[in-house]
Amino acid sequence: MEKLSLLTTEGSNPKTSRLDEMSIKDILKTMNDEDQTVALAVRKVIPQIEKTVEKVVEAFNSGGRLLYVGAGTSGRVGVMDAVECPPTFGTSPDLVKAVLAGGKGAMYEAIEGAEDDETLGAKDLENLQINGRDVIIGIAASGRTPYVKGALVYAKSRGATTVSISNNENSLISNCADIPIEVITGPEILTGSTRLRAATSHKMVLNMISTTAMVKTGKVYQNLMVDLNASNFKLRERAKKMVCTITEMDEDKAESVLKQTGYNVKLAIVMILAEVDKEKAQTLIESADGFVGKAVTLASIK
Repeated sequence: MEKLSLLTTEGSNPKTSRLDEMSIKDILKTMNDEDQTVALAVRKVIPQIEKTVEKVVEAFNSGGRLLYVGAGTSGRVGVMDAVECPPTFGTSPDLVKAVLAGGKGAMYEAIEGAEDDETLGAKDLENLQINGRDVIIGIAASGRTPYVKGALVYAKSRGATTVSISNNENSLISNCADIPIEVITGPEILTGSTRLRAATSHKMVLNMISTTAMVKTGKVYQNLMVDLNASNFKLRERAKKMVCTITEMDEDKAESVLKQTGYNVKLAIVMILAEVDKEKAQTLIESADGFVGKAVTLASIK
């Protein structure tokens, strides 16, 4: 096992060698300066992120899933991204899932030792019946977390596409992945605290993967989240605004159509733009594989 002290993420940042002596303002400015380097580090691995998105789109189109696997902060970032997919894109909670070392309780309280168990990572994925249609993304800032490594090795044995996200070059989990993503964010301002820049890079990469995959599977029209689950007042108002923006219909009429659809934004838009009833709009959307623009085009052809 690689010595932790040799990892870039465990190095000392010379810009903050006297962090404890700095003023509050200087600490904040330094953190902000250092955070600005994260986006540039992510940009360097866009080719690998692109390959990952292509695999995720294939998975979604073939009935597969996207699973994030991690421990501690890295795992919690995966949870944050996964739980936002159903309300944002109207997906099933099973489509994008997060597997966290130590289980759900580890989201709120550190469970020591769980991340050091390689067999536990494999077992947790075994319980989810991983198959060749799935994409498994293992996340570990150090790139050496046994739990994540065990999960990736098991996933690969089941034929799943494996992806690793780490913040060190030539990391151990990179060797276990079909697509290794190494975002080199360098030493943290607080030595070894990868909940800072490393975790920020994880959030950025997962945002890019899940959002782009949803766009490419028909969950977005123009730049609007037309598959959102309008489950509260704020989201119903957002749904109404989307329909008004796209169809140029006034709010009262837009709300009337939305009520007919149970606040299904896609249905409402296609009903209005294609001038069809709810049943016909649903048929058009299904024929268009969920893409609103394609559904409206099909209506004009027929």
